[in-house]
Amino acid sequence: MEYKSDIEIAQACQMKPIGEIAARAHVDEKYIEQYGRYKAKIDLSLLDETDRKNGKLILVTAITPTPAGEGKTTTTIGLADGLSRIGKDVTVALREPSLGPVFGVKGGAAGGGYAQVVPMEDINLHFTGDFHAIGAANNLLAAMLDNHIQQGNALNIDVRKITWKRCVDMNDRQLRFVVDGLGGKANGVPREDGFDITVASEIMAVLCLSDSISDLKERLSRIIVGYTYDDKPVTCGELKAAGAMCALLKDALKPNLVQTLEGTPAFVHGGPFANIAHGCNSVMATKLALKMGDYTVTEAGFGADLGAEKFLDIKCRMANLVPDAVVIVATVRALKMHGGLNKKELATEDLVALEKGIPNLLRHVSNIKNVYKLPCVVAVNKFPTDTDKEIEFIIAKCRELGVNTVLSDVWAKGGAGGEELAKEVVRLCEEEQGDFTFSYELEGTIEDKIEAVVKKVYGGDGIIVQPNAKKQIEQLTALGFDKLPVCIAKTQYSFSDDPTKLGAPENFTVTIKNVKVSAGAGFLVVLTGDILTMPGLPKVPAAEKIDVDESGKITGLF
Repeated sequence: MEYKSDIEIAQACQMKPIGEIAARAHVDEKYIEQYGRYKAKIDLSLLDETDRKNGKLILVTAITPTPAGEGKTTTTIGLADGLSRIGKDVTVALREPSLGPVFGVKGGAAGGGYAQVVPMEDINLHFTGDFHAIGAANNLLAAMLDNHIQQGNALNIDVRKITWKRCVDMNDRQLRFVVDGLGGKANGVPREDGFDITVASEIMAVLCLSDSISDLKERLSRIIVGYTYDDKPVTCGELKAAGAMCALLKDALKPNLVQTLEGTPAFVHGGPFANIAHGCNSVMATKLALKMGDYTVTEAGFGADLGAEKFLDIKCRMANLVPDAVVIVATVRALKMHGGLNKKELATEDLVALEKGIPNLLRHVSNIKNVYKLPCVVAVNKFPTDTDKEIEFIIAKCRELGVNTVLSDVWAKGGAGGEELAKEVVRLCEEEQGDFTFSYELEGTIEDKIEAVVKKVYGGDGIIVQPNAKKQIEQLTALGFDKLPVCIAKTQYSFSDDPTKLGAPENFTVTIKNVKVSAGAGFLVVLTGDILTMPGLPKVPAAEKIDVDESGKITGLF
């Protein structure tokens, strides 16, 4: 069989005009704003004017990531196509890719193989300009902040306590720490500064959690940009920037509609950093997808200890959502890596390594079932090197927890490879009632909430709060931010805060280094390790292989 790259598969797809996809998603023509033939934005008034009931919500999450790959987005898209093939009215809601990873090491985020959203190149590159609008709004606020200081600093802002950074949607380590405002009095006030990648901007999180223009404006106003000389927070509202920023973002707030390779309607919108933010597509896109289909499949970034935890404890809490079923994606290869096997040895059968690594999957399954009390299924993303014995071993272990395991072959077969998974998801939605519970309530102290996640979700013994973080917690509590949910930023490669502890580590504590507030987004960011908000490019960036020919056809994207 001839092997085709993701972009070749995507370019061979005969896409349907976006009007047809909108009709399939029950979206009337008057709500569609076309961006060419195959992309559209959907007017927000549709949500207020539709009388359709919400469909079932399915969350796709995964085991702790490894270099062997899990295929969460691919499974999400393939499951949606599988549901469509068994006769269900289905939509899918995904995040937009960031240019940084596209040109860096990870590549795009539009799925893979025969389970992709298209037009793949557009989605991975400029798409409908949402990220550019977010970057512009972020940098307008930065410009107005520095201009305020230059023009006399009526708000008494301490330039050493500015927390707002500029941003650019590119992996550019050179910009992590800069000194600007040089060149004399006319050119600004000299100070230390830095850039984040656009997906790490609080404005991205704000946009993705807003449910209307007025909500967006209020959230923007609450953003804290720095502190005064006597430690009072200074907000975007005080700088009178929120209205202009909202004007830049009014179209970006509208969800984007595209399609899968098999013509399933796909709402692809927003994409906050999955460490210092909540790592889910926008609330608006999820709510729209739920109205426009009987089943909506969505996903959250990284493994279930990060992505699903934030989806459930932050997004569902704020948007009043409850998933009807959860899919946990695993691969035999990744579980063997968790069992200590080298990446080069994954192709051979090794039940000993699998037995050592499977506790990682079982802890994620137990969390969804016993902490959050939601029905779930394990999807084993199939590789040709998997053996029957290895698959049977996983099925037997998950059965002990009362959870079924289904093989998924969507990368190679598209929706046809996701039909069995689709049938189990439908069964879960129809036959099994969840009793959704958060992992913590908002009433406790900041430390209580962090400790609840560490003990219940990560399987740790507790937390160690460093003196600096203790001071920050006291300040945030005094400012009245202690009742916000916590967004814990830690390594995605382990349940613990140590990336080398694979599998399901026990007897560990998590060290809290910093606690900051994202007042606009409405959560506290808890930093447990060295989390980079501006990644760098690798030795050989993916950008080196990307090209475009005379006719405008792009090659090398993956």
